[in-house]
Amino acid sequence: MTTRGFLIGRFQPFHDGHARLVDDIAAEVDELVVGIGSAGDSHTVRNPFTAGERVMMITKTLESRDITTYAVPIEDLNRNSVWVSHVQSMSPRFDVAYSNNPLVIQLFEEAGVPVEQTGMFNREQLKGSEIRERMVEGGGWAELVPDPVAGVIEEIDGVDRIRQVSRLDSFPAEAED
Repeated sequence: MTTRGFLIGRFQPFHDGHARLVDDIAAEVDELVVGIGSAGDSHTVRNPFTAGERVMMITKTLESRDITTYAVPIEDLNRNSVWVSHVQSMSPRFDVAYSNNPLVIQLFEEAGVPVEQTGMFNREQLKGSEIRERMVEGGGWAELVPDPVAGVIEEIDGVDRIRQVSRLDSFPAEAED
Protein backbone atom coordinates (compact mmCIF):
# COMPACT_ATOMS: atom_id res chain seq x y z
CA MET A 1 0.00 0.00 0.00
CA THR A 2 1.25 3.47 -0.90
CA THR A 3 1.78 5.88 1.97
CA ARG A 4 1.05 9.47 0.97
CA GLY A 5 2.00 12.49 3.04
CA PHE A 6 0.71 16.05 2.94
CA LEU A 7 2.78 19.19 3.48
CA ILE A 8 1.20 22.63 3.40
CA GLY A 9 2.88 26.00 3.19
CA ARG A 10 2.67 29.28 1.34
CA PHE A 11 6.08 28.73 -0.29
CA GLN A 12 6.64 32.42 -1.01
CA PRO A 13 9.11 31.37 -2.41
CA PHE A 14 9.93 27.67 -2.15
CA HIS A 15 13.42 27.75 -0.61
CA ASP A 16 16.27 25.42 0.38
CA GLY A 17 14.67 24.74 3.79
CA HIS A 18 11.53 23.51 2.05
CA ALA A 19 13.59 21.34 -0.32
CA ARG A 20 15.44 19.81 2.63
CA LEU A 21 12.13 19.18 4.38
CA VAL A 22 10.77 17.36 1.32
CA ASP A 23 13.92 15.24 1.18
CA ASP A 24 13.43 14.24 4.84
CA ILE A 25 9.73 13.48 4.35
CA ALA A 26 10.55 11.40 1.25
CA ALA A 27 12.33 8.93 3.52
CA GLU A 28 9.02 8.32 5.33
CA VAL A 29 6.37 8.24 2.56
CA ASP A 30 6.01 6.94 -0.98
CA GLU A 31 4.26 10.02 -2.34
CA LEU A 32 3.91 13.61 -1.18
CA VAL A 33 1.15 16.12 -1.76
CA VAL A 34 2.47 19.67 -1.46
CA GLY A 35 -0.43 21.94 -0.56
CA ILE A 36 0.13 25.51 -1.71
CA GLY A 37 -1.63 27.60 0.91
CA SER A 38 -3.13 31.02 0.33
CA ALA A 39 -3.42 30.04 -3.32
CA GLY A 40 -5.74 32.94 -4.11
CA ASP A 41 -3.27 35.56 -2.89
CA SER A 42 -0.57 37.16 -5.03
CA HIS A 43 1.07 40.48 -5.87
CA THR A 44 1.51 41.55 -2.24
CA VAL A 45 4.62 41.83 -0.09
CA ARG A 46 3.61 38.78 1.95
CA ASN A 47 2.35 36.77 -1.03
CA PRO A 48 4.06 38.04 -4.18
CA PHE A 49 3.85 34.88 -6.29
CA THR A 50 0.74 33.34 -7.83
CA ALA A 51 -0.33 29.78 -7.14
CA GLY A 52 0.72 28.81 -10.67
CA GLU A 53 4.17 30.32 -10.22
CA ARG A 54 4.59 28.43 -6.95
CA VAL A 55 3.47 25.21 -8.66
CA MET A 56 6.25 25.79 -11.23
CA MET A 57 8.84 26.45 -8.49
CA ILE A 58 7.93 23.29 -6.61
CA THR A 59 7.47 21.04 -9.65
CA LYS A 60 10.75 22.07 -11.28
CA THR A 61 12.63 21.66 -8.00
CA LEU A 62 11.19 18.27 -7.10
CA GLU A 63 11.15 16.60 -10.51
CA SER A 64 14.67 15.26 -9.94
CA ARG A 65 13.79 13.84 -6.50
CA ASP A 66 13.04 10.15 -6.07
CA ILE A 67 9.50 10.73 -4.81
CA THR A 68 6.18 11.18 -6.56
CA THR A 69 4.82 14.62 -5.72
CA TYR A 70 1.64 16.51 -6.42
CA ALA A 71 1.45 20.30 -6.06
CA VAL A 72 -2.08 21.33 -5.18
CA PRO A 73 -3.24 24.94 -4.74
CA ILE A 74 -5.36 25.38 -1.60
CA GLU A 75 -7.27 28.64 -1.30
CA ASP A 76 -7.83 30.13 2.14
CA LEU A 77 -11.14 29.29 3.72
CA ASN A 78 -10.93 31.32 6.95
CA ARG A 79 -13.21 28.87 8.76
CA ASN A 80 -11.07 26.67 10.96
CA SER A 81 -13.86 24.24 11.84
CA VAL A 82 -14.09 23.02 8.22
CA TRP A 83 -10.54 23.75 7.03
CA VAL A 84 -9.31 20.12 7.10
CA SER A 85 -12.29 18.88 5.09
CA HIS A 86 -11.65 21.73 2.62
CA VAL A 87 -8.01 20.64 2.28
CA GLN A 88 -9.05 17.01 1.86
CA SER A 89 -11.56 17.97 -0.84
CA MET A 90 -8.84 19.79 -2.83
CA SER A 91 -6.13 17.16 -2.44
CA PRO A 92 -5.47 13.54 -3.29
CA ARG A 93 -6.10 11.30 -0.28
CA PHE A 94 -3.24 11.38 2.23
CA ASP A 95 -2.32 9.33 5.29
CA VAL A 96 -0.25 11.76 7.35
CA ALA A 97 0.20 15.53 7.48
CA TYR A 98 3.49 17.30 8.14
CA SER A 99 3.59 20.67 9.87
CA ASN A 100 5.11 22.75 12.66
CA ASN A 101 2.27 25.27 12.71
CA PRO A 102 0.41 24.82 16.02
CA LEU A 103 -3.01 25.66 14.54
CA VAL A 104 -2.53 23.35 11.55
CA ILE A 105 -1.43 20.54 13.87
CA GLN A 106 -4.45 21.07 16.12
CA LEU A 107 -6.92 21.17 13.23
CA PHE A 108 -5.57 17.98 11.63
CA GLU A 109 -5.44 16.16 14.96
CA GLU A 110 -9.02 17.19 15.81
CA ALA A 111 -10.06 15.77 12.42
CA GLY A 112 -8.30 12.47 13.19
CA VAL A 113 -5.42 12.97 10.74
CA PRO A 114 -2.02 11.85 12.07
CA VAL A 115 0.50 14.72 12.13
CA GLU A 116 4.28 14.60 12.17
CA GLN A 117 6.29 17.65 13.09
CA THR A 118 9.19 18.52 10.85
CA GLY A 119 12.71 19.82 11.22
CA MET A 120 13.60 23.46 10.77
CA PHE A 121 16.70 24.32 8.78
CA ASN A 122 18.69 27.55 9.19
CA ARG A 123 15.54 29.52 10.08
CA GLU A 124 17.32 32.87 10.36
CA GLN A 125 17.98 32.86 6.61
CA LEU A 126 15.68 30.19 5.24
CA LYS A 127 12.32 31.85 5.63
CA GLY A 128 10.24 33.51 2.97
CA SER A 129 10.14 36.93 4.63
CA GLU A 130 13.96 37.08 4.78
CA ILE A 131 14.31 36.07 1.14
CA ARG A 132 11.69 38.59 0.02
CA GLU A 133 13.35 41.38 2.03
CA ARG A 134 16.68 40.54 0.39
CA MET A 135 15.03 40.79 -3.02
CA VAL A 136 13.68 44.25 -2.20
CA GLU A 137 16.98 45.46 -0.76
CA GLY A 138 19.13 44.00 -3.54
CA GLY A 139 20.80 41.48 -1.24
CA GLY A 140 21.86 37.94 -2.04
CA TRP A 141 18.75 35.79 -2.18
CA ALA A 142 19.35 33.31 -5.02
CA GLU A 143 21.72 31.21 -2.94
CA LEU A 144 18.85 30.51 -0.51
CA VAL A 145 16.57 28.88 -3.08
CA PRO A 146 17.02 25.89 -5.37
CA ASP A 147 18.31 26.80 -8.84
CA PRO A 148 14.97 26.00 -10.53
CA VAL A 149 13.21 28.45 -8.19
CA ALA A 150 15.70 31.19 -9.01
CA GLY A 151 15.04 30.45 -12.68
CA VAL A 152 11.27 30.78 -12.25
CA ILE A 153 11.68 34.04 -10.32
CA GLU A 154 13.92 35.40 -13.07
CA GLU A 155 11.50 34.20 -15.79
CA ILE A 156 8.56 36.06 -14.23
CA ASP A 157 10.64 39.09 -13.20
CA GLY A 158 9.67 38.31 -9.62
CA VAL A 159 12.26 40.56 -7.99
CA ASP A 160 10.88 43.58 -9.81
CA ARG A 161 7.35 42.57 -8.79
CA ILE A 162 8.33 42.36 -5.14
CA ARG A 163 10.03 45.75 -5.35
CA GLN A 164 6.94 47.25 -7.00
CA VAL A 165 4.48 45.89 -4.42
CA SER A 166 6.79 46.85 -1.56
CA ARG A 167 6.51 50.48 -2.65
CA LEU A 168 2.78 50.23 -2.09
CA ASP A 169 3.00 48.22 1.10
CA SER A 170 5.55 47.96 3.88
CA PHE A 171 6.79 44.69 5.33
CA PRO A 172 4.31 43.89 8.12
CA ALA A 173 5.34 41.95 11.16
CA GLU A 174 5.03 38.48 9.66
CA ALA A 175 4.30 35.16 11.19
CA GLU A 176 6.86 32.49 10.43
CA ASP A 177 6.65 31.28 6.86
